[in-house]
Amino acid sequence: MLNYNSTAELRAFLDKEGLGMQKRFGQNFLINPQIRQTLADQLDIKNGSEVWEIGPGLGAMTALLLEKGFTVNAFEIDKGFIRILKQMFASVDRFRLFEGDVLKTWNKCESNASFLLGNLPYNVASVLLADLIENGKTFSRMVVTVQKEVALRMAASAGSPDYSSFSVLCASVYKVKPLMIIRPSSFYPQPNVDSMGVLFEKKDSYEYPEIFYPLVRSLFASRRKTVKNNLLTFLSGASSKLKSENDISCLCKEILYENALNGSERAENLEIETFLSLAKTIDNMRLSK
Repeated sequence: MLNYNSTAELRAFLDKEGLGMQKRFGQNFLINPQIRQTLADQLDIKNGSEVWEIGPGLGAMTALLLEKGFTVNAFEIDKGFIRILKQMFASVDRFRLFEGDVLKTWNKCESNASFLLGNLPYNVASVLLADLIENGKTFSRMVVTVQKEVALRMAASAGSPDYSSFSVLCASVYKVKPLMIIRPSSFYPQPNVDSMGVLFEKKDSYEYPEIFYPLVRSLFASRRKTVKNNLLTFLSGASSKLKSENDISCLCKEILYENALNGSERAENLEIETFLSLAKTIDNMRLSK
């Protein structure tokens, strides 16, 4: 078995196999065994459970999960790593490999797995999680490793500098908890920034109108603008029933009034409950085109 804890052995293995690290995929191997173990333990799942693993690379976490008795559905985009993963785990009944961009392949996995583990590069993390959440694919627990700045956005609360539409998106389904800062020395090759492990625990219950996520994105679209101005823009494109600027303005005032807002607020200071209330108000008005 490959020694996943040794930079020298990983480098030698890559050279032997004619493989290279591709920056466009944001590839960094987690070589710290204690951190790998901690992340896996945070899934808090029983033997035999199914797990989605995003970006297995050369299989360090894959091997750990299989040793724990889990069934692993792994998503890998790098053709070289795919070849290695097949050599290492193809004969294991509890291992299934989905080849290609996870954004294009995740919906082909018919597994009912309730757990997800992933070392997610910056350019994938927010897009993938948003895609999963907005399409109703959720997990009981997720543990992801991302750049620290992304983790702070995931867990940010209203009023903080990192609070964004992505923060609201994550909080709409999950309780988000930062686990640990992971220094560059824990990876090969070493990234230029700190990373962070993040735990997502699914909320017991939630229900959002279809308009919720588009509304949240719209209210954050121009951060310098007030809620009123962003809401006016959203309403202008929401329905052909609104024939004039006056119609839109009147409706905007009504929505704000019903939610105890004066319109001068900014999205980054609104709690998720306020976004939900606004969405329900608009949804009840049935502004279908």
